[in-house]
Amino acid sequence: MTSRLIRPAAALLGLAVVLLAALAWGCASDPRRGYSFESTYAPGVRTVAVPIFKNDTFARGVEFELADAIVKEIQRTTPWRVVGPEHAHATLTGAITDSRLRTLTTDRITGYSQEVAVILTVDFDFRDLRSGQTLAARRNFTVAETFIPAGGIRERLEVGEQATVQELARAIVAELRSNW
Repeated sequence: MTSRLIRPAAALLGLAVVLLAALAWGCASDPRRGYSFESTYAPGVRTVAVPIFKNDTFARGVEFELADAIVKEIQRTTPWRVVGPEHAHATLTGAITDSRLRTLTTDRITGYSQEVAVILTVDFDFRDLRSGQTLAARRNFTVAETFIPAGGIRERLEVGEQATVQELARAIVAELRSNW
C-alpha cells in the first residue's frame, strides 16, 4: 500500500524540481554562453533618470504622458529606481518624432471611420552616465494602438493616444534590457 503512495509522490517531487530548475535559468546576454543566472539588465545600473522626451509633433501633451508611463513601467518591471539626473547611473532621453492617425476601417454607408490607429514614433538613447557608454539606442521606434470613434462606442482620440503611450512605454522599457 505504501509503495503505491510513494511512486506518485516521488514523481510529483521530481516534476517540481525539474520545473523549478527550468524557471530559474534564463538566456545569457552573450548567445555563445547559452543559459545564465545573470540579470538581463545593464550591470551596475541601479538608478535611472527619465527626463521629458522632446516633442517634434503637433500632438501636444503626449510627451508628459509618455514620461509618466515610462517611469511607472520602470518601477513596475525593472530592479531600477527612478531618480533625478544628478543622482542617476543612467539616463533615458528621447524625442517623439511622428504622431499620425490612420483609418483602418470605414463604414460602407456613411464613410465615417470605424476604427483608427494612433501611431507614435520615437528616437531614444539609454546612456550610462558614469562611462558615457550608450546601453541602448533606437531610431524610428514605432508603436500603434487603435480606438473606435464611431458607432455605439464613440471613443475619443485621447483613448487611442493613451493606449498607444502605454504600449510605447512597455516597448521602450523592454528595449532597455541587455542585448541577448
